[in-house]
Amino acid sequence: MIMQNKKLFLVLILMYSSLFQFQAQYQKSDQNYKDCFIGSTFAMLGNFSKTNKPDFYQLNLGYRLSEKDVISLELKSWKYAWSLGITLGPLWEAPETEFPGYIREKGFAIAYQRFLWKGFYAGVHVMSSWQTFVNEEGNKIDDGFQIFNTYRLGYHIKLFKGKFFIEPSLGITHRPYHTKMPDSFKTIDDQYSKFFFGEPGLYFGFNF
Repeated sequence: MIMQNKKLFLVLILMYSSLFQFQAQYQKSDQNYKDCFIGSTFAMLGNFSKTNKPDFYQLNLGYRLSEKDVISLELKSWKYAWSLGITLGPLWEAPETEFPGYIREKGFAIAYQRFLWKGFYAGVHVMSSWQTFVNEEGNKIDDGFQIFNTYRLGYHIKLFKGKFFIEPSLGITHRPYHTKMPDSFKTIDDQYSKFFFGEPGLYFGFNF
């Protein structure tokens, strides 16, 4: 349900942006041009959920290398109790596909964005993530590590003369590497793909 609401919100943002003329591309000659930004993601609104609260937190720090190239550091932490490869459908957050506990992850990602045309961009996010496996009794049973990549296509919308921005996007997540999970977690996770297609995203930020 949370993922479906996020997709609906993303569609509404895209529709809204199509109705107005936004100056989406940054020009260094602009007197309001700023090299740096700080931001996060509206995914943190999921922390208000009464069920399956993700305890999701993210902080983005970015720098504009040029008018078209952006690099940023993303600090992240969250927990989840289902395989990241489960697609939307009857198995999404179903009791029979739940881990016997949950995984807590903390890490950082290096992200690169390339503006392709006006506000449209492509991005690659490569995250190093340290894992803690917790059983149903709330006890730590193991540690782990994974590389978690996200490939995004999105649109950058400047607000308030470029002081703020939002970025609706869709992405593909990919887990190219992770250490061996505890058997009780691995048995479930191995049933699903290391890819997830169509992950919605909605970043926001402040330029300075």
